Amino acid sequence: MNRRIVAVVASATGLALTLTGCGSGSGKDAKSADEPYRVLVTGGLSAQGALADNSATSVLSAKAGAKVVNASGGILGHKVEVTVVDDASDPTTAVTKLREAINSGKKPDLFLDSGPSTVTAAVLPILKQSNILSMNIGPTADSSNPSAFPLNFDLAPSPTDYVKGFIPHLKEKGYKKVGIIHGSSSYGETFNTEVTKAFTGAGIKVVKSEEYDVAALDMTPQLQSVRAAGPDALIMDGYGAPVGYLLKSMKKLGWKIPIVANTSVSATGLISTPPPTGVLGTDQVKNLVMQVHKSTKHDSGDAAVNKAVAAMKSLGRIRSTLILANNYDALTLVAAAAEKTGSLGDPKALAKALEDKSVQAKAKTTMMNGYHFTATSHSPNSDAGAFLFVEPSEIKDGQFQ
Repeated sequence: MNRRIVAVVASATGLALTLTGCGSGSGKDAKSADEPYRVLVTGGLSAQGALADNSATSVLSAKAGAKVVNASGGILGHKVEVTVVDDASDPTTAVTKLREAINSGKKPDLFLDSGPSTVTAAVLPILKQSNILSMNIGPTADSSNPSAFPLNFDLAPSPTDYVKGFIPHLKEKGYKKVGIIHGSSSYGETFNTEVTKAFTGAGIKVVKSEEYDVAALDMTPQLQSVRAAGPDALIMDGYGAPVGYLLKSMKKLGWKIPIVANTSVSATGLISTPPPTGVLGTDQVKNLVMQVHKSTKHDSGDAAVNKAVAAMKSLGRIRSTLILANNYDALTLVAAAAEKTGSLGDPKALAKALEDKSVQAKAKTTMMNGYHFTATSHSPNSDAGAFLFVEPSEIKDGQFQ
């Protein structure tokens, strides 16, 4: 997932939730019959504003996923026990909390995080050393590399995955040449590199790309440069306040070109908020469409997503979009892997099973339409069908309406 989306900051507290269930499974299992499958979920929970909301949604999705799995009998008859810890989105705190859990006598079987990628980078070596299966929504440069971290799986799509969704949309609209405006952040630079490469390969010409300082209050010069190149559409990257300044600069120029924005923009609250604090319903977003996960757009006919939303709502308020809810799929994946191995006691066997296409299909995940892990890549490797482009709208229960 976009690293900025999962950035959360908070102080350290602890909270535990136990979810129970019953059932039976086949195969040899190293766990005793009454021993739970322990899941440790970390995230910043007491930050202010959007950062706290994003983390809360990530954690809520993990708890809801456990609730649904337990309602079906648990995993091989074992109830899922979820412990939630506030890591303050601080790598040092995350490491401390993880070590405490490992040394508590109740070592976690599965570790889930809520980002950011700095936390992922800090905990992965410890998880590897301790032989703990992990999944994350704050990918790093090597978190999806099985050679480096064989027991870790990225649940968040990579920039390469997100770019796949742009090409069908641009071709459908008939845009043959585009301009790009992106931030000076590491993600913005990576996004620019990936889209430029992908568009060129697909026969879509990038006539101009400009980078803006994410601390700037006016992006008019960069936008003027892109406009001078004559694109059919503008590809926009931005998160938070810079999105507002970009749109104000567009209005200042009187430039009414179609804008196709990435998931950073769709995760920015002001887009889905009416004035005076937002821009929803104004001329500034009249020509804007944004990329979202398919599950983030409400569909009354999507029974699986609606079930997930109901499960999350039963445990708390959904405070941000479902783009933060991929942890909901984690235990469904583990359950499918355990059914193949017949055991929860061997993390390496579970990891191997997660690379199996038949296991991935059996999992029937919800927040993403599939996770295509392989022996050489533990990234979701999402296809274009996992994403949609939507116009700005209000958000209800984590979904654009």
